[in-house]
Amino acid sequence: MLKLISSMATRQLLTELAALWKNGSGIEVRIESVGGVDAAKRVQSGEAFDGVVLASDAIEKLITGGQVLAGSRCDLVRSNVAVAVKAGAALPDIRTESALRSVIEAAPTIGFSTGPSGVALVKLFERWGILEATQPRFVQAPPGVPVGTLVARGEVALGFQQLSELMGLDGISVVGTLPEAVGITTIFSAATCAASTQGATLARLLAFMAADETAQVKQRHGMQPA
Repeated sequence: MLKLISSMATRQLLTELAALWKNGSGIEVRIESVGGVDAAKRVQSGEAFDGVVLASDAIEKLITGGQVLAGSRCDLVRSNVAVAVKAGAALPDIRTESALRSVIEAAPTIGFSTGPSGVALVKLFERWGILEATQPRFVQAPPGVPVGTLVARGEVALGFQQLSELMGLDGISVVGTLPEAVGITTIFSAATCAASTQGATLARLLAFMAADETAQVKQRHGMQPA
């Protein structure tokens, strides 16, 4: 059995890929999905995992820290940030950068995650010069809690998160991904933890997950092959 830890963005995708891998190899893969910040901390603390799947910059930090093996990084998917509103609400126009900015400036509350998408969104607001004006309306979802859940509860009017995390959630409508001019794309990568004793087996799993044959599975979960 292989034991992996991942952020929430890839949870459903990895679950399906792990099931396909087990059908072909007979080897079970147990995946724990938590907030990305928490996942990185647990790997850094030396908790026993064979592999980790996180945003590529987080993987690089783990490589630098020695918790993940250098040269083992395997890019799996490209994931875009999308916008969601409560089910039944009017769908705002976010087709252009100016339209998106107008929607954000008018939103009573703006929700985002503690992950890379949230960090990139704040940087975008800063570049636009609206960070100070919008900051009092920020609602940051706790690690591991989908932004869409807050939108569905009515706690957030406009929610931003990876499309893969918004898809299929009850009580929300996904408006779409950000316009190309300001699109936020995260590469999610896998790597071998330094403490693993099953490096060869994990390498075969990651090669399977990165293979062209898995492209349709990734697209079904709102992502693109890396």
